[in-house]
Amino acid sequence: MAGGVVIDEERRILESIEVHGWYGVHMFDPELITPNFTYTVGFSQTLNAPEFIVFGLHRDIMFDMLDTVFREIRAGRKLSDNQTWNHIYEDVSCVARKVSQPDVFADYAVLADWFWQRSGQRGHPGLVQLVWPDWLRGLYPWEEGCREGVKAAQPRLWS
Repeated sequence: MAGGVVIDEERRILESIEVHGWYGVHMFDPELITPNFTYTVGFSQTLNAPEFIVFGLHRDIMFDMLDTVFREIRAGRKLSDNQTWNHIYEDVSCVARKVSQPDVFADYAVLADWFWQRSGQRGHPGLVQLVWPDWLRGLYPWEEGCREGVKAAQPRLWS
């Protein structure tokens, strides 16, 4: 693997990827101005798949969702844009949307990009956003009638 000096946090990431196949990064705004989110580091290497990101839920729920995605891809699930992931967390289904925002790696997935570059790759890894519905109405943020709080909790990174 390419790379130079590794700090403690980077070492933890590399060890987790070696042992578990991936690492989950959770970010939150203590002032609650921007939504919290969790994203993967290592899917690109371990699964030859894009990294995944999910916003606006409890850290443990988002981690469990990403772990489910990891296990399903490892078991052979094929990926496509706008794909439904049924029962990704309890009875909730999500839709996987290919991220297309140009600044996503600087704004959100910094360590996924670091790992990609450290692995000797050029550009950026693929990134997919798991989008969850309004749990009361079953509507996704792009559907009319979805509550504003659900939309606000999930920045639209897809096109």
